[in-house]
Amino acid sequence: MIAAQSLITNCLMTDLPTIDLSVPAANGLRRGFTTGSAATAALKAALTLLHTGRTPGEVDVTLPDDAGRLRIAVQNVRLTDTGAYAEVVKDGGDDPDATHRATLWVRAQPTPGQAMTFHAGEGVGTVTAPGIRVPVGEAAINPGPRAMLRRAAAEVAGHAQFSVTVGCVNGEAIARKTFNPRLGILGGISILGTTGLVEPMSLEAYAASVEVYVRVAAYTRPPAIVFTPGKLGRDYACDTLSVARQDIVQISNFVGTALDTLQGTLTELDYPLPLLLVAGHPGKLAKVLNGDWNTHSGHSGMAMNAVARVAAGLGLDADTVRHLAAANTVEACAEWLAGHSQRKAVWYAVAQQIARALRQRAPAVQRVQVALFTLDGTPLAEASSQEGFDD
Repeated sequence: MIAAQSLITNCLMTDLPTIDLSVPAANGLRRGFTTGSAATAALKAALTLLHTGRTPGEVDVTLPDDAGRLRIAVQNVRLTDTGAYAEVVKDGGDDPDATHRATLWVRAQPTPGQAMTFHAGEGVGTVTAPGIRVPVGEAAINPGPRAMLRRAAAEVAGHAQFSVTVGCVNGEAIARKTFNPRLGILGGISILGTTGLVEPMSLEAYAASVEVYVRVAAYTRPPAIVFTPGKLGRDYACDTLSVARQDIVQISNFVGTALDTLQGTLTELDYPLPLLLVAGHPGKLAKVLNGDWNTHSGHSGMAMNAVARVAAGLGLDADTVRHLAAANTVEACAEWLAGHSQRKAVWYAVAQQIARALRQRAPAVQRVQVALFTLDGTPLAEASSQEGFDD
């Protein structure tokens, strides 16, 4: 049985490189791993003990999209009356957030013949409002980490037939330092992560690296440059538009820094950039409509009020505008508008107003195009700074 399990594990993890977090990122800072990766490592350690009798000191976690493997230290790996338990101390690298050095734990119980179920242990929150990509009433474990947890179970056991409870020591206190109460996530932290890695994005050094990337992209005098806060826009630019990697700048939260650098570089080159495409989620990008050019949660508010203002300006009914303004996330705004006859008009207007605000800050760009997506990658709208009037 163990040999068969090893064969399954080898097939699932063949030829994936191990990522060394001690090697600095491109901006010279140290990367870390997400709460999702921490929970996955804890589950893998618990199941390793349960299925092989071996107590590991570290495990390999497979990252989403087969981007590689991450070796993570584990602790307190032990059997329980119904399964197994393990802990991982989360490491945020040089971009520490509220969960940096928090202890994540997982308790796994076999459930033969049943699909994997997820439960909130002490210190992990429960979703109480829509817009979180997890149904109301369920543990605040996002889709990305859920997929990682299922894969880890398959790598160890050949299946994912377990009840998995994820908790966090002092998680309820930690969550009070985050937006979770405002988002309707009660009782603790969220288990997050789309890539499994924490890139050091919210530090001054990363802002400096964004400036370098923007200048390098502009100096080739390309017909277009893409700015994207994260993975959504990057994947759209690469996979849908086939934009060259060197022309895509992942700007994280530094919208203002990126635009100011682009404006200065284009002026220096005396080169009017034909097109700047900015692609991502409106929860990040619509913050510029509130005058927030650093979109990190520690430096900006949330963008639901901006979406509500746009809807009011289009003449939508007062009840809809109130719901948009009171939503806990912009993703919840998208869900609320999904059945509304004016939904396309609202998101088109949001995209257009963002595009015009961006071009006003970087007038050396001839045209700014903004593409907005929901968190699952569904297109919402695309609009240009030039549409509706002459520049």
